[in-house]
Amino acid sequence: MAESLPILMGLIALALIFDYINGMHDSANAIATVVSTRVLSPRTALIMAAILNFGGAFLSTAVAKTIGKGIVDPHLVTNAIVASSLLAAILWNLLTWFYGIPSSSSHALIGGLIGAVVSRHGFHSLNGEGVWKIIKALLISPFVGFAGGLALMIAIMWMFHKSPAGKVNRWFKHLQLVSASFMAFSHGSNDAQKAMGVITMALVGMGFMHGGKDFHIPMWVVFLCASAMALGTAAGGWRIIKTMGVKMIRLQPVHGFAAETAAAITILTATSMGAPVSTTHVISSAIMGVGSAKRASAVRWEIAAQMGVAWVLTIPCAALLAFAIGWGFRLLGG
Repeated sequence: MAESLPILMGLIALALIFDYINGMHDSANAIATVVSTRVLSPRTALIMAAILNFGGAFLSTAVAKTIGKGIVDPHLVTNAIVASSLLAAILWNLLTWFYGIPSSSSHALIGGLIGAVVSRHGFHSLNGEGVWKIIKALLISPFVGFAGGLALMIAIMWMFHKSPAGKVNRWFKHLQLVSASFMAFSHGSNDAQKAMGVITMALVGMGFMHGGKDFHIPMWVVFLCASAMALGTAAGGWRIIKTMGVKMIRLQPVHGFAAETAAAITILTATSMGAPVSTTHVISSAIMGVGSAKRASAVRWEIAAQMGVAWVLTIPCAALLAFAIGWGFRLLGG
């Protein structure tokens, strides 16, 4: 086991790199609206989001357990599977970050894991029930975010329809500080857990931990992943922040509050159920829902369509990347 320790440390480092890039890629999820409405400066918003991302990661480990044992039996996991899935997810995240496309880090990792497992053991080794649970959560959650944003915005418009728009936005400037914090905390509660699940999967697969009913996430893994996510968030992904907070729809504080609140409630509900969701999809859909409450033309649907294409392509592309990388490891004898 001692000779496996350097390999394990390399895999943990790779998982933390993924978590860092995830935080950088997804920093827009927490702060795009609060920056675009000028409630907070970008630097202040990033610091706030990083701190709350870190705190949110300690809320639960239910999502990490779903990732760690829901896709494949951890005892079937090899070094090559973990490395292939993480490399594929990192490559896809960097590609979409470069082009400013808010794709899903969760989709990238799930696709990477599926492709890596299939390349090593075939389709029959996948846990069909667990994979379907994960895919179902990823598919349903954006619609819940859209509906939540739409409903909350309509309710706010009805409650304040007699109040001057300027006064309403002054009120919601203060409330948006709360909703942005809520969103940042919820992001950490779900997204930071995905790398935790992969690291724990590697620990079990390499014999450093027992799996089965004893499958649990060590606290040191939680701390490392929370830290990597927070540091990545602090680095910021400015291209994606611009896409979500400016290009897709022009936001006022009241819209930012509605979108963040609806998205955060959706994400925290999923976290409590152990369901890994795409925080990118949920907040983007909530923003679209809020815009649609004003009028359909308020949303720049061509930008939304570009994002939709990335969402659809992420799982299969990451799976193919991981499959190819996995075959490369096999040819090298890994």
